Amino acid sequence: MSHTPAVVVLSGTHLDTLLSQFARYSGEYAVIPTSTPLAAKQLIATMVADGIPIALLVVDHPVAGVATEDVLAALRHLVPTARRVAVCHWDHFRQGSAEMRTPTATGALDAFLLMPRGKRDEEFHVAIGELLNDWNATVATPEVESVQIVAPQQDALTRALVDYLGRVGAPTGVHTPDSEVGRTVLARLEGPPGWPVVATFDGRVGAVRSVRDVATRLYGRPDEIEQDQVADVAVVGGGPAGLAAAVYASSEGLRTVVLEAEAIGGQAGTSSMIRNYLGFPRGISGMRLAQRARTQAIRFGTQFYTGWPAVDLVPGEPGPHRVVTEGGDVVARTVVVATGVEYRRLGVAPLEELVGRGVYYGAAMAASREMEGRDVVVGGGNSAGQAAVHLARFARTVTVVVRRDDLSSTMSAYLVAELDANPRITVHGRGQVVDGGGDDRLEWLELEQRGTGVRTRVEVGGLFLLIGAEPHCEWLPPELARDERGFVLTGRQVPQQRWVEQLPPPPLATSVPGIFAAGDIRAGSMKRVASATGEGASVVSLVHGYLDAG
Repeated sequence: MSHTPAVVVLSGTHLDTLLSQFARYSGEYAVIPTSTPLAAKQLIATMVADGIPIALLVVDHPVAGVATEDVLAALRHLVPTARRVAVCHWDHFRQGSAEMRTPTATGALDAFLLMPRGKRDEEFHVAIGELLNDWNATVATPEVESVQIVAPQQDALTRALVDYLGRVGAPTGVHTPDSEVGRTVLARLEGPPGWPVVATFDGRVGAVRSVRDVATRLYGRPDEIEQDQVADVAVVGGGPAGLAAAVYASSEGLRTVVLEAEAIGGQAGTSSMIRNYLGFPRGISGMRLAQRARTQAIRFGTQFYTGWPAVDLVPGEPGPHRVVTEGGDVVARTVVVATGVEYRRLGVAPLEELVGRGVYYGAAMAASREMEGRDVVVGGGNSAGQAAVHLARFARTVTVVVRRDDLSSTMSAYLVAELDANPRITVHGRGQVVDGGGDDRLEWLELEQRGTGVRTRVEVGGLFLLIGAEPHCEWLPPELARDERGFVLTGRQVPQQRWVEQLPPPPLATSVPGIFAAGDIRAGSMKRVASATGEGASVVSLVHGYLDAG
């Protein structure tokens, strides 16, 4: 039985004002008023027991007779998946800002807003809309399914499809063959049978064998480009650097093609919430940031092809360069290498066999809901912190395992504070995962304490690995200089014997004229979303300079 999701409003003095503002949401949400913390706790506990989803908790700050922070902590414990908002009247805003600074910084609060003034305070509703949008994308069951997957069981491929489709912003439902949706989809099946069967929003239904099959169905193949057409710039990699390069190149009239091996957004696209990116005070998920950038680039004319990794790059001598994929080649006058990096593999054989069945590389947003009531282990740096905060909305406990003494050297201070303040999250310093297993899916891990060698076996339902960064540049030609770790050298990093007329290449130019590198794949990059975006934007001026000189 499905329930209408609820917005619970806890308010005393300004209840009528808040209810009038939230009336605009009453068509899609049940807006429920409460006037005291005790009443709110009792109501929410009953709703949770009855299986009624709660999307948003709104608290009128200050709460009479009790600290708002304590109220938020209690409500967070009852329903951790709900977004939490404190609303403050203008007369109390200055003091309230100081009082709510810590709860906001530590994640007890998702937003601190001014009480709306007037009938249409759209700034207020933009913030509320973002929070409800985020809840719907990460917690709610999709009301409208853009893609439907039919499979007798949730195998590794089905989970990979759900993860990919979630990252590209396509609401997806998974159904068994004997369900009503399953029977309807199978009745329209085209081609040979097999599992899983995928029905896309354009009406096509067919069995698939890989994520690439779905990506091609949605976005096409590179060989759809006319072979006699030469792009001005081919961007290899659809992460922040590649997306920024595409937006700026195409907006300036350059014919731009982007090739992405997986989903648009790259590694950053798996981040559940990026809170320190300029201009997004309430944070933004990596998926949303990537999809907005993709839409922006398409508006200016960029062509995107996902699911087709580059397998070779043939430099022109001195003509156009050729980027080779298994789905066709892209010929371009310039190339921007922005493939980013991949998470380092753990290398524990029993766990590698369980990838997709409780073991995940990256945040694996689609798997988060499966962790409800389970104990989870997360390993890595900044991205691991973001994943841990998101998983704590679902999992019973989250243990962050780091090889160093603590998080201070590998994680942003705001994330450290947020993890410390979350009662579901603990940090296991000087630890490493050395073994694990289970029947069909992950059930246990063995952790070793570095320095002492003491091992501990723990029962877990999920392992999320975001450990380190490795470039995968085997496809690049030997003419493109790289460092000992495989990162691409640019500017003054290029060996002097590769300089032209004793002058180094421009800052983001490689050892091959007309080929540039931006973002995490470049040696010496900062490995941050903002810096990758800046490099992607900056490289376009160098592309223009090269094209103009040619």
